[in-house]
Amino acid sequence: MNIGEVAQMSGLPAKTIRYYEEIGLIKPLRDTNGYRAFRESDLHKLAFLGRARSLGFRIEDCRNLMELYADDARASADVKNIAKKHLEQIHAKISELEAMRATLTLLVKSCAGDHRPDCPILKDLANDLLGQAEVKETLAKSA
Repeated sequence: MNIGEVAQMSGLPAKTIRYYEEIGLIKPLRDTNGYRAFRESDLHKLAFLGRARSLGFRIEDCRNLMELYADDARASADVKNIAKKHLEQIHAKISELEAMRATLTLLVKSCAGDHRPDCPILKDLANDLLGQAEVKETLAKSA
């Protein structure tokens, strides 16, 4: 299979496939004229990578998961640890996003959104910047 065919079958862009090759996640063969020649096993790996990436796994996690998948003597606990760590990161990100949503909800509700220049959203953003500047100034004085 060529890169166009494997891209279509895996659902991944050719650019992504070339990147995965560049970083060593896949190793397609090269034919006599230098073109990539993908095997069925490469397609399977690309589908695996596509699914793992769609679940948000980092590239290094994908590399580890692929190694574990290929290892018949693997311990499922190793796989679970990678997935569990990723799930914890997702929960942390969700908490951050919920806090952002709550803050922005309050700011949007507090802004009249009319023709007047007074804007609580801008004041809040500026106050945060001023607060950071004050912290930096305090740290600089204590150093």
